[in-house]
Amino acid sequence: MSEPKGKAKRVVEVVPGVHHWTLSDERIGGARSDAYAVVDEDGAVVLIDPLPIDEELLRRLGKVTAIVLTAGNHQRSAWRFRKDFGAPVWAPEGAQGLEEKPDFFYVAGDTLPAGIVSFHTPGPTEAMYTLWIQQHPRSVAFISDLLTHAGRGTPEFVPSEYQDEPFRTRHSVQRILDHLPVQTVCFAHGAPIVGEGAAALRRALEEDSESPTAPAP
Repeated sequence: MSEPKGKAKRVVEVVPGVHHWTLSDERIGGARSDAYAVVDEDGAVVLIDPLPIDEELLRRLGKVTAIVLTAGNHQRSAWRFRKDFGAPVWAPEGAQGLEEKPDFFYVAGDTLPAGIVSFHTPGPTEAMYTLWIQQHPRSVAFISDLLTHAGRGTPEFVPSEYQDEPFRTRHSVQRILDHLPVQTVCFAHGAPIVGEGAAALRRALEEDSESPTAPAP
């Protein structure tokens, strides 16, 4: 899927070392899409699911040294930024629909640039990953398409007809709660939740109005 036509005009710091920008995405009916940049301790910048933006804003953060995709459907501006910044692209092994060949593939448990750890969270698609990082003293999870967040209230699951395996999506959210300390949650579509991330994920499961039944064994 090609990148959106719009271009973000500002970057906002979510927590120290994690920056965020958003735009209205005409590819999905004008709904919001969100992207992130992680600034490592040495000043290197890692882009996560990058969207179009005034590139000077990214250069002000530091030198862009890597681009990481959480899923094949989040290529967005990755290939153009790879050319512009000379930064390699990391993508999940098995990612579908890639328009270009990534420089590196990753699997569950890999440590990626800036100390980001990959955590397999299938459901919306098979090759979908949550990226987790400890930005001392805060832990941050970038949860791709598992949930969306309108900016207020409880995060919501994408309607089941747009997911490959809706039950696995719910299971993936539960696995995040079981295995990852999460204070801040960053969404691919929606405003980040700072400080109360784990509680928000629990509410999403508890208030889920479209929870599918488990598949037959």
